[in-house]
Amino acid sequence: MKGFIIYPTYRIINDQAYVYLFGRLENGKSFLTINYYKPYFYIKELDLNTALKLEKFDYEKTNLKDFNGNKVIKIILNIPSKVPELRELFKEVGIECYEADIRFPQRFLIDHNVKGSLDIEGSFEVEDTIDRLYKEPILKPAEFKPELKVLSLDIETSSDGKKLYSIALHSKNYNKILLITKNLYKDILTFKDEPSLLNAFIQEIKLFDPDIITGWNVIGFDLKYLNEKFKKHKIEFLISKDLSKPKFKFSNNFFRSSKVDVVGRQVLDALDLMKTSFIKVEDYKLSTVASKVLGKSKLIEEFNKHLEIDRLFKENPEKLAEYNLNDAILVYQIIEKTGILELTIKRSLLTGIELNKVSASIASLDSLYLREANQKGLVCPSSKFTDRTERITGGYVMESLPGIYNFILNLDFKSLYPTIMMTFNIDPASFVEEPKTKKDLVESPNKAYFKNQEGILPIILKRIFKEREIATKNKDELTRYALKTLMNSMFGVLASPNCRFYNLKIANAITHFGQFIIKLTAKKIEEKDLKVICSDTDSIFTISSKKSLEEAEKQGEELKDYINNFFRDFIKKEYNRDSHLEFEYEKCFIKFFLPKLRHGEGGAKKRYAGLVKEKIEFTGVEAIRGDWTPLAKKFQEELLWLVFHNENPDKFILEFVDNLKKGKFDDLLIYKKSIRKELEEYTKITPAHVKAARKLKQLDSNKIEYVLTEEGPEPIQNLKHKIDYQHYINKQIKPIADSVLTFFNKNFEEILKGSKQVFLSDF
Repeated sequence: MKGFIIYPTYRIINDQAYVYLFGRLENGKSFLTINYYKPYFYIKELDLNTALKLEKFDYEKTNLKDFNGNKVIKIILNIPSKVPELRELFKEVGIECYEADIRFPQRFLIDHNVKGSLDIEGSFEVEDTIDRLYKEPILKPAEFKPELKVLSLDIETSSDGKKLYSIALHSKNYNKILLITKNLYKDILTFKDEPSLLNAFIQEIKLFDPDIITGWNVIGFDLKYLNEKFKKHKIEFLISKDLSKPKFKFSNNFFRSSKVDVVGRQVLDALDLMKTSFIKVEDYKLSTVASKVLGKSKLIEEFNKHLEIDRLFKENPEKLAEYNLNDAILVYQIIEKTGILELTIKRSLLTGIELNKVSASIASLDSLYLREANQKGLVCPSSKFTDRTERITGGYVMESLPGIYNFILNLDFKSLYPTIMMTFNIDPASFVEEPKTKKDLVESPNKAYFKNQEGILPIILKRIFKEREIATKNKDELTRYALKTLMNSMFGVLASPNCRFYNLKIANAITHFGQFIIKLTAKKIEEKDLKVICSDTDSIFTISSKKSLEEAEKQGEELKDYINNFFRDFIKKEYNRDSHLEFEYEKCFIKFFLPKLRHGEGGAKKRYAGLVKEKIEFTGVEAIRGDWTPLAKKFQEELLWLVFHNENPDKFILEFVDNLKKGKFDDLLIYKKSIRKELEEYTKITPAHVKAARKLKQLDSNKIEYVLTEEGPEPIQNLKHKIDYQHYINKQIKPIADSVLTFFNKNFEEILKGSKQVFLSDF
């Protein structure tokens, strides 16, 4: 019977360790597997006699070796807690331990090569909270996509937070509203007080038996609030599969997520899932996301929401229940429409990491790398956190040549860093610290050396690449994105002191190869008598020598083939390796704008805008930056549209400023900025958004929306003074206008003063 693991853990029974895997079967039943297993780790064979003098333990010889070719011994213990004890004891005398930091359930899954799904063979029993309990079953890896039971939870409380009004629960074909009221309503479960409602809530969770509990800020607010209510009324908060209490880790910091551990289930906050997805939104309020994703709105708007909820509880409880349920439904529908939960499941299936940890890139690499290394007869070092002594070298970004151009070809390397790792075998197990000879080694530009063979990380990456190609071919966007995210994360973790493979020389080998490749690419393009006007970490922008879009695009394709063929031959000749680099022709910008530095003549890096098929694309400029107002975005888009179509912008600028002063753009003047720390921590400097935030009685979000008035910044919830239009002209309109007008030898002030016109043809 195939199943999907929801929650891995372990128990100690009679001084023996048992791995517990909770999950959902392909037939829809819940399951729990229990398997006896012994924890272990490795030390060098040479250190065995020294270790035995320190402590008694079971051990066995292996055919495994560490990265330096030393044979290792397997140290076997009874319970997981003995592993860190023995590891620290060995550390004191200089005995190196391998894989002595792996979580016990994860060790079990790695050894059985099980990731998110598995095949279970064996007899089972039926328990009170478990449909099928398997004791000592045979577990094998399986390909299985689960259909999990997801429950969306939302609560409503009084504005002062003292009273619980209602709890709404929603899932597929399931709606329950628990409401405190003296009235009776159809399809609403009513209760006289909080204790009776809380007890009913426990029963609903037990009967529905969700795999996943979700909601919007469900941990930091809903479950945290309910936990306090259960404590107050001395009721056991038993929503776990083993009828244990949830374990909370609440953060006192407004800006850090709280966590909760519910045995047998996963609590996945939809808010956090959205933040780690590929979907970008203006802010992460439920109303904002629901509007963008679903085209729907909350039944009560944000302004004075708490007071309206109080009023409904007293005057119209049925309407309050409807509002409560609607919020739970919105969250569920957002999850379904966006596929963010499906994406999380896919990432779990790919990496073997449990659902609430799939965004942990270090753990994901560990899970994949350890499996592959062990199969190749290698053991990996234990994690050793060290202070970062220096920062990793970044990618090369050339100083751009500012201007307004015609027919700019944009070409880039597809997944540059992962393909560099595959091409040059950049891999922790292949790294040679101090080579005696450079024969049969790959030398990186920063003088890091790697064995010229097939390393573990390149093998993993090639497998991911192949799976991504299949996903792309099948138009499976979620899988493609999950694979891309996983693949791109593998570079960054090598530069993290938290990673067991942390080595700046290895990480810098990747970035130095990246710099070498992008510079060499620009050189080879310019040998074709083409001018490169800017380049990024993995991309090149060059002026086409052609005079039509059709001819320019043909030239882009020719450049792609030329560079790919060059690197294929160059890498084979210089490194005796096959090139996995993939240079692609992306697009041709019919018109292209590269701004100057704000306070200089040089070109701004990673900032441009270009016209592609009658649509302007922006990168790094004000039109897409969150610290600029919608007014600036509107002005820049319309200004560049005119310039890109060879129209004089003078009249537009004058009319835009006039309309601004008349109040026609008042709805576009809102700044939105995030508070990064507690308000009282801002002491030396008080930014405008902090000043605005301090004028609010309470913060509902760390995102502050404010307007500049003649009396300074004021939050939109509490506007008291006239808007300072001159501020917006000077700080939002003028800089954008001047960044374009400078290429026509004029400026914003001249236009406002009515200087003589200069047409585009004069440039």
